[in-house]
Amino acid sequence: MARTATPSRMLSVGEVARRSGVAVSTLHFYEAKGLIAASRSGGNQRRYARDILRRIAIIRVAQRLGVSLTEIAGLLKPIPAGKTPTAADVREMVASWRTALQERIDGLTRLRDHLDGCIGCGCLSLEDCPLRNPSDRLGEEGRGPVLLQRP
Repeated sequence: MARTATPSRMLSVGEVARRSGVAVSTLHFYEAKGLIAASRSGGNQRRYARDILRRIAIIRVAQRLGVSLTEIAGLLKPIPAGKTPTAADVREMVASWRTALQERIDGLTRLRDHLDGCIGCGCLSLEDCPLRNPSDRLGEEGRGPVLLQRP
């Protein structure tokens, strides 16, 4: 549960949506996933402490980087949904993301480098194409896009 804040510091779900750039339905989804927490007013309306905006910003940036909500939930776990993440909390989270992000960067770089000459060239050359797979020999090496998964 979110910590109790004074009413003047609480935001409605609509205000949080407007300020964060996230749809109300997305806020409800984040709450259902345990990524954020709201308190309830006397009329049973969601109310958020203003510091929820920082937490939502962290979630949105991580999503843009391709981090799944499951991964985000795991990384946010040390920071309970009602606690404002400090700069130290964010630094610690980012440090734990570094390896995973570098692996993604390396994979995207390999993908770019392997496909750079193929996309749109139209050569369809079975002799020169780096992605060709005569006699399905790559099927013996593993599953999926074996050439693109190599370091």
